[in-house]
Amino acid sequence: MPYIPDNMARRIQADANERGQGDAIAPSIIAYMYEAKLFKLFVPRELGGAMLPLPEAVKVFEEASRIDGSFGWLATIGSGGGFFSATLPLEQSKLIFAPEKALVAGSGHPNGVAKPTEGGYLVTGQWKYCSGAPYASVFTANCRIEGTLGAEAVIRSFAFLPEQVNIIRDWNAFGLKATESHSIEVCNVFVPAERTFDIMSDPHYDDPIFKYPFMPFAQTSFAAVCLGICGHFLEEVRAFAESRRADWSIGRPERFATLLRTVEDQAIAFERTKEQFHGTMERTWVAFVENDGDMSEDHQREVSDVCQGVARSVLAYTHMLVPLLGMTVLMEDHPLNRIWRDLLTASQHSVLAPV
Repeated sequence: MPYIPDNMARRIQADANERGQGDAIAPSIIAYMYEAKLFKLFVPRELGGAMLPLPEAVKVFEEASRIDGSFGWLATIGSGGGFFSATLPLEQSKLIFAPEKALVAGSGHPNGVAKPTEGGYLVTGQWKYCSGAPYASVFTANCRIEGTLGAEAVIRSFAFLPEQVNIIRDWNAFGLKATESHSIEVCNVFVPAERTFDIMSDPHYDDPIFKYPFMPFAQTSFAAVCLGICGHFLEEVRAFAESRRADWSIGRPERFATLLRTVEDQAIAFERTKEQFHGTMERTWVAFVENDGDMSEDHQREVSDVCQGVARSVLAYTHMLVPLLGMTVLMEDHPLNRIWRDLLTASQHSVLAPV
């Protein structure tokens, strides 16, 4: 049973097809995301979250991304912020994550400097690619503690309130345009010690996800997005081929047959990749849970390899089809073009790179 009802999926796709280049997701769709707890898949139920096991959550990410890449990416990034609900001090976690419209945006790069002061820190910094920035109820970012350098540098995570943050609207990528993945900056803002945290510290909540290593967590999340977008691309190619069948049957009947045969070949390969990904996820998750939240290095490596393989494979499947789609796929206002650009953008994330 899908997490997102069919009637809502149709509304989301209609919004994606209607919005212009650089337009945001419709407010009514964002409202639905709050209502469906799509930003709270990893937030404890005590705080109003859905608290899904990771294998179930990545299926939701895939499903959402198959509907629309920007929608799926926002759900994935927004949910990922729930990871911090277990490492922020307990009272702060309740204040930040309990509201219905709780949404975290931010960055893991240590691009800020935090100067210790009485009761907390004075923080200055700038961070790129903070997806969902205009909707965020809180921003998180990593900073180097002033006076520590190089190998001895101390990195700590900070939570900023929206009024402390300046959003620099600089997201100008050719894909995932509606994610509003802008830069943020803070300048000499005070952050009390209780709104700082260490993501490596022992979690306050005992759900297994909070002990799951962060790198495979990120890799599985973004690989699921890539699978969803690729699945959508294959669907759209089939629909496009059917829409051209009558015209091509007159002048170029072999074109329809070639495209249909190629898309079916790529769809078969895609399903194999998808099965391998989910199979690896399920098996290693069960072992992780049975081992009291300890993931072996072999399993971490296996998950990493399969996720990076997903990124390479989905690009290969789409690139086999693009030359057969003619000029249509080059038109920026066509769904095929948008989906293709979204996939190229999502698969470019550094955690999916083979090096």
